[in-house]
Amino acid sequence: MWKRLKAIGPGALIAAAFIGPGTVTTATAAGAQFGYTLAWALVFATIAAIILQEMSVRLGVVARLGLGEAVLKTLGANPVLRWLLIGLIIAALFVGNAAYEGGNIAGAALGLETLFDGAVPHDVLAGATAIMAAGMLFLGGYRAIEKFLIAIVLLMSITFAAALFIIGPDLTSLAKGALHPRIPDGALPIVIGLIGTTIVPYNLFLHAAAARRRWKNATDLPEARFDATISIGLGGLVSILILSTAAASLFAAGLKMETGADMTRQLEPAFGPWAGYLLSTGLFAAGLSSAITAPLATGFATSELFGFKSDPKAFPFRMIAGAVLGIGTALAIFGVKPIQVILFAQIANGFLLPIIAVFLLYAANQHALLGSKANGFLANLAGGMVVVITAGLGVRAILRVLGIL
Repeated sequence: MWKRLKAIGPGALIAAAFIGPGTVTTATAAGAQFGYTLAWALVFATIAAIILQEMSVRLGVVARLGLGEAVLKTLGANPVLRWLLIGLIIAALFVGNAAYEGGNIAGAALGLETLFDGAVPHDVLAGATAIMAAGMLFLGGYRAIEKFLIAIVLLMSITFAAALFIIGPDLTSLAKGALHPRIPDGALPIVIGLIGTTIVPYNLFLHAAAARRRWKNATDLPEARFDATISIGLGGLVSILILSTAAASLFAAGLKMETGADMTRQLEPAFGPWAGYLLSTGLFAAGLSSAITAPLATGFATSELFGFKSDPKAFPFRMIAGAVLGIGTALAIFGVKPIQVILFAQIANGFLLPIIAVFLLYAANQHALLGSKANGFLANLAGGMVVVITAGLGVRAILRVLGIL
């Protein structure tokens, strides 16, 4: 067991990637507006994330391929189809990751803005966050980044677990919300956001690449699966703790969440005057950690698709990662209100998820790549249900926007 715990890394990287400002903001908004009612969405998203990320792990550990490489290897024999696939995947990644990166940097800047009590302009703090993220990406080293992100996950876990314990949740309402799926009026965008902030499409690329770097062959698969299950499960628990803390404090008191200061109120019953500092520090750390992983994932995926060296120190990799970081910085500085950018990023990822998940399911079924470790009936059933449910929510949201529903 100790050996497996020491090997935790790629899974924690994924957990830290989705415990960003988007998770804090979207889960807080869900709890503040709807109480415990939407807890089921996070339970579903956590289970779904474990199912899909485990498939990515198998591609990396057993097939020794990234997700992009696996898709091209199985579908890219025809040159026209190959370039169509590359174009679709790159477009999906850049659209999703640019929005996500904008939310990450805006969220980190929002944390600093609250910490400094508005004394420093938001655009200056967003630029400073981007510079710090660039420094860690280009100078920090891969393993150092992993350790930093593991610390962030543990910090967020302890903070919100302590707050919820002190406030005291309504356990009956929490259990009902977790086990009884329903979508109240006006809650659909938040549901899609909760799913999009947990099952992040780019993480499917990042996990395969990170697992391939950490483990050497199929005999390491049990260790890699343990890492994914424990880390992502803990990340999902953090999300549920945030929603529950907001429900027990903001919703119970009839308070709304419209600004960063409003989010602080959910921790005030537990930490008093220190609540603002804790949440601001947590938002900044979560934003910075996710601002690192989004460019990393895009760098891995794009390098795989174009045959570049899949190494964070390689020049093409750095150019790609730098482009995502630059676009995200521009969105954070010149975009709309930070919370709106963050929420939009989560919803955009919720729409992109079914597309990337279909590619993953197809690759995970290829016996030529995975042999006996290819998907069986149960894995396909579980993965198919995830795709159908997430696609159904996305279609329902589009129809509602068009006025059809």
